[in-house]
Order: sequence, then structure tokens, then C-alpha cells
Amino acid sequence: MYLDLYKIKNTINLDQHNCFNNPNTFPQFQEGLEQFKFHIKQLVHDSESVTFYKFGDGDYRFLNASEVGSAKPGNRALSLSYDQIDLKAHRDGSKKCDFYTCEIYPENIQMFSEVIGRDVDYPAEYGYGLVGNRWFTKTFDDIGLIGAKEKMLLVEELMTHSQYQDYLKLNKFNDYIYFPQKFAADNLNDLENVIRPQLEKSTSKIFLLGIGHAKSGILHKFSEWKPNSVFLDVGAGIDMIAGCINVKRPYAGDWTNYRLSGYDYSNIDYLKYAGEGKKIIL
Repeated sequence: MYLDLYKIKNTINLDQHNCFNNPNTFPQFQEGLEQFKFHIKQLVHDSESVTFYKFGDGDYRFLNASEVGSAKPGNRALSLSYDQIDLKAHRDGSKKCDFYTCEIYPENIQMFSEVIGRDVDYPAEYGYGLVGNRWFTKTFDDIGLIGAKEKMLLVEELMTHSQYQDYLKLNKFNDYIYFPQKFAADNLNDLENVIRPQLEKSTSKIFLLGIGHAKSGILHKFSEWKPNSVFLDVGAGIDMIAGCINVKRPYAGDWTNYRLSGYDYSNIDYLKYAGEGKKIIL
């Protein structure tokens, strides 16, 4: 069980990392959470053009060309070998976002420091938790999503159901930006040709996004292509909204995965989801 210090209202955290049992891991967690919420609301209110990059251990491996997990060519981010891509553009781009979040695991903070070379602005747990308790969808009515096309199409279908709208406390998402589900990091020029026209036609004031390791090379450009919007990387939070989150992910323990009867889920790239937790079939 984790300390009260690390609780986020109306969520349950089943992440078993020892850092959540140590008050010295991040003593200002609660104060920082309120600051984060205020900051996001202020940025949206002021129509600021900013990007939030969520750093994880997979990003560390990708930026170091370590062929492990999602960073291994052929698995998710890449179909090409590291010597066939412009890794320097990814490394340079990863340092050009406005704000950075990272899980409070001490080892992840160390990895972040090594490759990004600056301080973390906020715990990534805030993004997970505020998707999980639906703070974002309760607070903002001008939200867009950026994620794998297959998951975006799934969310679009889910949002035709009033029961799911009621659960999110949101009538609709304003924009769905389709991102390649796999191998998006292969070629940044090709990726720009896919994403830029969609963003230039979009209207949302805040975007929640989960786009994998390709974010390193391209996320910092989003605010140029769609000014006056906040781009917030919530990682696996997108899988919550798509109804396919593994409840052992941080702050996803109380999430209800809404599932569609008769829907073909065979093309969805699950992040270790295998039906765990609460679910409702629509």
C-alpha cells in the first residue's frame, strides 16, 4: 500500500514500486499536484503554446539506442535499425519541449537527468492520475486527443455512447489526431507529413497525447503547427480513455475500461492489457 502522501483523489494506484512507501521520494507531491492543476488551467486560459514531454525508461533506452522492449527495432517504435534513422534529430528534439514530467522512481529521475540534462518539472503520475479521476475531462470542454489511429477510432466509437460520455463527464473530444500505431520513429519527415496537416486544421485548446518514442523528434514542433494550445503527454493515459488500460499502471487501479460489444480489437496494440480490472460492455 502506498502512503497517503502519494494519493490522488478518486484514483487507486496499484503500482508496487517502493518509492510510494518512502516519504522522502517526493515530499511535495500534494503541493505539486495543486500547482500542476493550476498551471495547466492558466496555460489553457491564456492560450499559451506549450508542450509537455513525459519521460519514461523506454525513452531512455530509445535515446541511447538500447535494443530493449519498445525501443527494440521491430517491436513498436522502429522497424529500422538505429543506424538507419536520424537518431540525432530525436535526441536534439527531446530537449526542445517546454516542460517535462517523469515518474518519481529514483532510477527514472536519474535516467532523465542523464539524457535530458535539466530538472523535471512535474511527476508524470499527475498526468496519469488526472486522466484516471477524469479531472481533465471534467475541467476542460475543448480537448483533443493525439494517439495511435486505431485507438483514436476506438475512442470515437466509444464517444457515440452517452454512458461513456457520462463516465468521462464530457460530451465530445474536439479533435482526434491520428498517429501511426507502430514504427512512427522511422522517418521524421514522413511523420511530419502525416501529423502537421491534421494539427493545422485542429481547434482544441488542450491536447492529451500518447505517441510513444517518436515524440522525442516531433513533439516540440506541435506548438508551431497548432499555436495557442497546450500539448500534454499523458502516455498510457490514452489507453485509459480507449478502454484498454492495465490497471497495474500507475493510478489506473480504479479505472473502468469501457468495451464495445462486437468491436474488432485485433488491431489494437495493447500495453500489457489482458482484461484486468473493472469493465463495462457497451
